[in-house]
Amino acid sequence: MKAEVAQQRSLLELAELDAGLNRIEHRAKNLAEQQHLEEVQGTLQEANDKLAALQLAIDGFDDEVAKFETEIDGVRQREDRDRRLLADGSVDAKQLTELQHELQTLERRQAALEDALLEVMERREELQRDQGAALARIDELQSALGDAQKSCDDARAEIDQQRHQSVSRRDELISGLAPDLAALYERQRERGGAGAGLLQGRRCGACRIEIDKGELARISAAADDDLLRCPECGAILLRLNGTSA
Repeated sequence: MKAEVAQQRSLLELAELDAGLNRIEHRAKNLAEQQHLEEVQGTLQEANDKLAALQLAIDGFDDEVAKFETEIDGVRQREDRDRRLLADGSVDAKQLTELQHELQTLERRQAALEDALLEVMERREELQRDQGAALARIDELQSALGDAQKSCDDARAEIDQQRHQSVSRRDELISGLAPDLAALYERQRERGGAGAGLLQGRRCGACRIEIDKGELARISAAADDDLLRCPECGAILLRLNGTSA
């Protein structure tokens, strides 16, 4: 097959453009900005889970506080009742002794309950401080998430623009090629790898494999408009800058 040098130059640009499109698609599938966004999303989810766990723990301590306060209130009511009985002088000596003993027991019980309540409230305050720190962390992560989302959206918009420009230029190049040349190029690409590559010294620009001297001599002897194929990968071999053995 023959191909004018101008057609070969267009073919080389097309091959370079397709290589660029491959890089664009690779970047789109492995977008660093997307990976960062997912990392921030994961960290934010963990922070929200931690906050939810803290809230559950605080709710549990609230229940304990309410329970202790109810018990303390009950003890105080019994103390008040016993003191009223002692004050009105209507009890006999035996009842007096029993009431005094009960008051001592109630006082110890109240002191124990108040100590336990204080401990629970201190632990609850610690959790509330942790909750405040968790909320501040979530605010930071939500801000970081917004930044990460914007970076991801900007990167994808840039990729879309590059893809659109490259595809438009590709359509122009394909339409300017001879139909049989364009078909040959596309068939080669469908097999995998590049459809064409520039001969660089002894190396095929498509597969990067060095061509042996015998094949290289045949290539060197061919006319400029002869369309040659790489003996290793089958890609169209372009010789726009000459060859050397």
